Amino acid sequence: MGAIGSVGNPLRVGIIGSGPAGFYTVSNFFKQKGLNVELDMFDRLPTPFGLVRAGVAPDHQKDKSVTRAYDKSASNPNFRFFGNVEYGRDLYMDDLKRHYHQAIFTTGAPVDRDLGIPGENLTGSHSATEFVAWYNGHPDFADRSFDLSQESVAIVGIGNVAMDVARILCKTHEELLQTDIADYALAALKQSKVKNVYLLGRRGPAQAAFTPQEIVEVGELLDADVTVSPEEASPDAASLLSIQANPDKNVDKNVAAIADYSTRGQTGKSRLLTFRFLVSPTEITGRDGRVEAIKLVKNEGYQADDGSVRARATGVEEEIKVGLVFRSVGYRGIALPDVPFNDSWGTIRNEKGRVQSEGGDNLPGVYTAGWIKRGPSGVIGTNKTCANETVNCMVEDLAAGSHFNPTETAPASVESLIRGRQPKAVTYEDWKKIDQAELANGEDAGRPRLKFTNIDDMLAALGR
Repeated sequence: MGAIGSVGNPLRVGIIGSGPAGFYTVSNFFKQKGLNVELDMFDRLPTPFGLVRAGVAPDHQKDKSVTRAYDKSASNPNFRFFGNVEYGRDLYMDDLKRHYHQAIFTTGAPVDRDLGIPGENLTGSHSATEFVAWYNGHPDFADRSFDLSQESVAIVGIGNVAMDVARILCKTHEELLQTDIADYALAALKQSKVKNVYLLGRRGPAQAAFTPQEIVEVGELLDADVTVSPEEASPDAASLLSIQANPDKNVDKNVAAIADYSTRGQTGKSRLLTFRFLVSPTEITGRDGRVEAIKLVKNEGYQADDGSVRARATGVEEEIKVGLVFRSVGYRGIALPDVPFNDSWGTIRNEKGRVQSEGGDNLPGVYTAGWIKRGPSGVIGTNKTCANETVNCMVEDLAAGSHFNPTETAPASVESLIRGRQPKAVTYEDWKKIDQAELANGEDAGRPRLKFTNIDDMLAALGR
């Protein structure tokens, strides 16, 4: 048998997670010249693509076209997909060590960070992730319900996810019909009574985390006006200094768009989207266990020693009457069995993708990429660079002899293991059948796609 990575002895890698970071790991490996590699990808859902399918807003169909590149990677004969297979239930670290030379975890950051304020657990207080996964048809969230009979909604946070939530709440039924939003969400939103949506930012418009595309897009809604007070639209003194010291075209575009909204008058549209800057929630109040209002404190910006602009409370308080609250203030990963985890960061312990013990030692053969590696930052394409860094480390370590020493490297061996533990495992060819069924159902309805929103229906489409 030749060296690992040769034709007779391919490098075998197990990939846990099928989102962008997982697929960019695949494409990066297949670009390695002179390296023969067999890649097996596992996902606990029958459907691949992670947040591209379950996180990207349904009205951003263009952003989902990145899956064409993932399809190209999946067409390589040395790639296999095992969907409906969960690490920690159907597959364990000992299995990975027995069947692969290396394993990489790309499981993302699937849960929201808490606000840490009183009243956060009242009925009507939700994470943005719940709502996004619900309207995107994620099987784990398809049975959730949101009281859209409320007229006023507060969204804490002003990143792209918060903007997505606001936009979906403000869109008309006709606008949503052009998307692949889940059918049940489409029906529920058609009956929505929401009239006022507040987006609450802790710092000023210069520190907003949304992209210029997102801020411009909300100004184009058919039946929703956008407003912000001139006072809060103007960058504070600390922000102006930061802008001068660190020129950024995107920041300039965001600030300009917000300034434009502050000059617009309301045109009588049925919904109003209000941006608030330099405010922080201090408490969610309620009656009979339900959200009734959110208390805010006014902040002021200041320049920290490291030059960043931060916010501190002034003591000036106010209250906004709302019946729903969505928090979107950051995301964190979930610890996985036998994988060192930094709970305070919500990421796998690692250095450049090499997973490390609590003592800082590299664990041979174990790697990570994506949000579970670096935290929830960047856009879809950021995962390409992130995965490339990790793959380079994996190739370096392989050359240095640092890897698992598997005893069962035949591809049929792991397939037999998986079929024995999870008879309903789904292949990539199976996924293509699910995909085609969703597209056909969508075509019949005049929509991009109609998603299956529970696993049993997906398996039924496969005749199982």
